[in-house]
Order: sequence, then structure tokens, then C-alpha cells
Amino acid sequence: MLSGRRLDILDPSPVDVELSDIAHGLARVARWNGQTLGDYPFSVAQHSVLVLELFRAANPDAGPVAQLQALFHDAPEYVMGDIISPFKAAMGGNYKDVENRLLSAIYLRFSLPATMPAALGKLVKKADREAAYFEATHLAGFDPAEARKFFGEPGQSAFDVDAFDRLIRPWPTHQAHDRFIEVFEAISAQVPRA
Repeated sequence: MLSGRRLDILDPSPVDVELSDIAHGLARVARWNGQTLGDYPFSVAQHSVLVLELFRAANPDAGPVAQLQALFHDAPEYVMGDIISPFKAAMGGNYKDVENRLLSAIYLRFSLPATMPAALGKLVKKADREAAYFEATHLAGFDPAEARKFFGEPGQSAFDVDAFDRLIRPWPTHQAHDRFIEVFEAISAQVPRA
């Protein structure tokens, strides 16, 4: 990693996880394998911020721990890349096991529970699918009927999300990196300390 950490992807330690490495990697990983409109690829860092904003809009009472877990929902992709769900399923359990171990190490590094509670996981997955729907229809050339078939009907409209137009327009790499860190720091400052 650029931070100097040497992360063992098969046996990750929270000690080797750095926010700067996560933001750097996610800002450079393209969603939709780069097959999107715009001057820049739509990055996983930007997708993570979009998912967080959709999650917040649907769950305004969610606390900072839940918000951080939502922000980090795809964080393992900073070293594993963005692989579409059908390929993950075809690869079998070992891929998902590695991804889950890495996500647990990331959560623990930032003093979050090692796993996301099931109820929270469903809410984050809903926001993730809504983000995929909006990305598909705004950036990846899907018509709404086709996107609904793959991702379902969004439970909220883009109008429900503050600054949606800025969230869906692909950001330059440095902006995606900086915005991911800014969002993390703003939420992290709200986490009660023991």
C-alpha cells in the first residue's frame, strides 16, 4: 500500500488498514468497468458516498456507526477491485469469505463492530441497489424498465437526496478521494468515545 502498510489479503489485520489507502484505491476503481458516461469513471469511492446519502435519506435517524458501516460497505474493493455480483456468485464462497474477512478488519480498524447487523445490512443493501439503479439509468445506458429488472424499483426518488445531481456526475479521482475522506471524518467526529 502507498501508506507503507503490507496488507495480507488472506489474513488481514486491522493494524494494516489505513484510511488513505482505502480512499486512494476506491477513488481509482471504476464502477461498471468504466462503461459510463462522463469525463471521468464513476468510482467506487463516489458510489460509496452515493450509497451513504441514499441510506441517510431513507434512514434519517441512523447513527454514526451505522453511517460509517454504510460508507465502508464496498471498502474491500480498494484491494480486491469491483467485481459484479454474478461473477462473485460464480467464484463461490472463498471469494466472499476473503471479502468478509477484509471488511471485518476494516470495521475493526475504525472501532466499528466486526460485522454489520443483519437488519442494517438489509437497509444498506437497499441503498446499494438504489444507487445501482440510478447509476445504471444516469450513467450506464440502461432504460428504467431494464434497470428495474436488475435492481428493483427505487424506494425513493433522486429528488429525495440532497445534491443528487452532484452525487451522480462522475468526479475526478482527487475529488472522489478527498470527498470520501471528508465524509468519513465528518461522521467519525460524531461517534461517541468511551
